Amino acid sequence: MTDDTAALVGQELADELGQALGRIEHCLAQLSDAQVWWRPRADLNSVGNLVLHLAGNVRQLIGSELGGAPDARDRQAEFDARGLIRGAALLDALRSAVEDAAAVLTGPAAAGWSRACSFRGQPATALGLAVRSVAHFRGHAQEVIHLTRTVLGDAYRFAGPPPGDPPH
Repeated sequence: MTDDTAALVGQELADELGQALGRIEHCLAQLSDAQVWWRPRADLNSVGNLVLHLAGNVRQLIGSELGGAPDARDRQAEFDARGLIRGAALLDALRSAVEDAAAVLTGPAAAGWSRACSFRGQPATALGLAVRSVAHFRGHAQEVIHLTRTVLGDAYRFAGPPPGDPPH
């Protein structure tokens, strides 16, 4: 992979994280703190749990595994949390995690996409871990949108008209 291609891959991954973050920001802006922690059932996650989980995953896979930052993640705590953190604080933590990840993805680590890594005892490449984390982030961002729409019903505000919708 050329240096230009490696840099482009890192930038595209960082952009994808940023776009998914924007969707989550749009949702959290519409939810009260109580709604952020609403669960469809006791055994399912709230938006708050998903935001904590995404911040933890991005920090662990991209920040720690790829960027070399210390790994202080407590994954179970992400799912055990129950309304103790305000939506604005959750969003600040997620923004910080995405900013740090974007710096790794677009920094010197991007030159070594093919380097061997492992995660949870499984072999991987640096690029594989980055793609896995970004895809994971994107998937849970869609889940946040779904939960937000479920909580708000007709009060949900789209960021823009869905593609193909005629103007009103």
